[in-house]
Amino acid sequence: MSTKLDRRKQYTRMVLMDSLVALLQEKQISTITIKEICELADINRSTFYSHYSNQYDLLHSIEEKFIQDMMSALEQYNFSKEEEAFLIIEKILEFIAKNKVICQVLLNQSTERHFQKQGTLIIKKFIFNQWMAKNKIDRHQFEYISIFVVGGSVFVIKNWLETGMKESYQEMAEIINNLINKGLSTMR
Repeated sequence: MSTKLDRRKQYTRMVLMDSLVALLQEKQISTITIKEICELADINRSTFYSHYSNQYDLLHSIEEKFIQDMMSALEQYNFSKEEEAFLIIEKILEFIAKNKVICQVLLNQSTERHFQKQGTLIIKKFIFNQWMAKNKIDRHQFEYISIFVVGGSVFVIKNWLETGMKESYQEMAEIINNLINKGLSTMR
């Protein structure tokens, strides 16, 4: 009996998340009402409130699920060498490409700073900790470098998504990796 309830709860949450993502493709979170989400999900308001306190809580859940899914996708790989940083970037971009709509929505919302901070933590964990140790960069300097590199990468990815992903995720991984490792000299 509890498995059936768990599946029902999972289904309800999935439908609510999908409904909010659909609405977020058309409007900002601040203009979306619980009524709109419930109508699109074909769920009553009391059911909504049994899962989430408001639309921002639901958006936060979507962000957290996206981050967890990305972490799970990356953790199945063993990126132990610096040379594998390119593969990490490629896997991140592959995940983003497969989840294009939700990633675009999350990057375009007013809560994007939270989402970008979470993304920064993932990238630091998988890429920069090894790079920092190898290059003997102090912690203070590392913070500035990682903010610069990740911030630039996020906006490159955002632009890639917004312009229709004309390059493959492999081509984008190469572009980002070259910019990170060789700077603007690669653009000649």
